[in-house]
Amino acid sequence: MSATPSLSDIYNFRQVSRDLASSGQPREDQLAAIAEAGHKAIINLALHNDPRYSLVDEAASVRALGLEYVHIPVQFGAPTESDLERFFEAMEQYATERIWVHCAANMRVSAFLGLYRTLRQGWPEPQAFALMHEIWQPDPVWSKFIGSQLARARGA
Repeated sequence: MSATPSLSDIYNFRQVSRDLASSGQPREDQLAAIAEAGHKAIINLALHNDPRYSLVDEAASVRALGLEYVHIPVQFGAPTESDLERFFEAMEQYATERIWVHCAANMRVSAFLGLYRTLRQGWPEPQAFALMHEIWQPDPVWSKFIGSQLARARGA
């Protein structure tokens, strides 16, 4: 009999706060560990069309565990303001629940969380984006996207 997987074994796992965790793509058995840890919703920012970075039917697997599932397929090379707004809506919808947010490698998620913390929660940018910088340094596409969203919020 195999041991229950540890949340810390999930690729690029980060316990962001008491009720918020983020990671790269969990495996099927790791989804069960997420449910057992008391998370009530999973928000997935990755695509479903690459078997290297997605499960066969993550939505069904998550719902079978009794969790809510939100899929916001963010193209890594082309994030949009609409994607970000949908993410903000999902975060606010589940604000009183334990949430797990993931993508393929916790890169999209960490960038969106930085923007959420800055634009919706009023965090200073260095603290808001600390998680992202711990995981990766945004490429030109993501740097431009993050900058444009921050500038738009400032009315620039």
